[in-house]
This record gives sequence, structure tokens and C-alpha cells, in this order.
Amino acid sequence: MRQEAGGRRRLVVAREEREAEVTEPMVAEVMAELADLDNPKTRRVNEKHGDDHGVNLSALRAIAKRLKTQQELACQLWETGDTAARLLALLICHPKAFGRDELDAVLREARAPKVQDWLVNYVVKKSPHSEELRVAWTADPDPVVAGAGWALTTERVAKKPQGLDLAGLLDVIEAEMRDAPDRLQWAMNHCLARIGIEHAEYRARAIGIGERLEVLKDYPTSPGCTSPYAPVWITEMVRRQQDETAS
Repeated sequence: MRQEAGGRRRLVVAREEREAEVTEPMVAEVMAELADLDNPKTRRVNEKHGDDHGVNLSALRAIAKRLKTQQELACQLWETGDTAARLLALLICHPKAFGRDELDAVLREARAPKVQDWLVNYVVKKSPHSEELRVAWTADPDPVVAGAGWALTTERVAKKPQGLDLAGLLDVIEAEMRDAPDRLQWAMNHCLARIGIEHAEYRARAIGIGERLEVLKDYPTSPGCTSPYAPVWITEMVRRQQDETAS
């Protein structure tokens, strides 16, 4: 991997590791296609959630399906700094090609919520460095980085809880979630709900914490969707699991 000035490593690979030569016109062609797909209405909706792009995500996935995996192209698209281009880069990259420090660096510059979300879910979770980063990020003073750590913790709560101190996680959530910045609060709340959903022995405590803190209690929820308020979320998901088991 090569490094930029200042020592921050990026989503780039050495020339000898490239599967295909990517030229500037190829990058420009993709950027032009993304620009053509930019819809002002979509952009206005996304901006309400902190995402500065106007490309429909289904259209973005269609481009990724056509391009397939292209690591070097992904690297160059990321370097443009454009949010839509970075989302596309995350869809066509090799998740296991990045070192631990690279993933840390790109998370810290991935400030758009959707970019951060896709980076964690589509790249970091597939990385051999995911556990090391989970531990480091959860304790990071930057709430955006810490939110990524909690997202990785939620994944472990659901799929690989062995070795996790679930009671300790609930202690931290109870003490810190109410006053946490929005994105960190959201990630901690998701972890709280997942503990209650997946682990019956902690369910009553998780619901109790949610009821006391009242985080996201009044969050607007569309008809047919489950509220992110942890007591409601836990109760509804457990009910669905029980219905599936009964049927």
C-alpha cells in the first residue's frame, strides 16, 4: 500500500497489486455517470440525514454490479472525496485488501453517515482487523468513530457474543447513552435493543434501561415500521421470533 503525504494511508494499492490498469478517463467516465444520476429531490432528502449526494442507491448498486470488483478504481473513486463516488467505491472494493491503519484512516474522513455505515458494514465487518478496530473505536473520544465501534459491537452481540461482557455493555449504555451525540446515541441504542432481542437473560434489564432513559421514545416512525425506542423494538422483535417458532 502506498501512503499520501502526512502519513495517512488511503484506499490505495501498490501498482504491482492492481488487477487492471485504471486510467483517468475511466474515472472521469464513472464520475460523469454519477453526475448525470444526481437528482435534486433525492439530494434534498439525503441532506436531511447529513448525506450530501443525490444518487438513488438502487442506481448506484446497478453501476457496481456492472463494474464488479475493481480495487484500483475503488481507490481512485474514494480519493475524489465525492460522497456518491465513495459509496460506489465501497461496493466495488476488496474488503480484505486494507490494513488496520488504512481502515482507521478512512473511517475518520468518512463523515457522511451513509458512507460511514457502508464502510463499517460492507468493508470493516469483512476485515480480519474488525475485532481490533471494534475495541479501539468504541473507546475513541470522537463520537463518530465510537459509533462505528458500537456498530461492530452490535454485530458481535447478535452473531458472536462469546467473550463479550454483556452486563458491562449495559452498564456503559445506561450511564452514557442519554447524553451521547446523536450518531453515537443511535449506535448505542441499537446495541441495547440487540442485547434485549438476542439474550433473554438480559431482556428485562435492557427494556428497563430503555424505559428509564426514554431515548428515541418520540422518534417519528412510519406506519408499518418498528419504532427504534428500545422497549418497543425489543418487544416487537421477540414477538416475531416467537410467532415464527410457533408456526
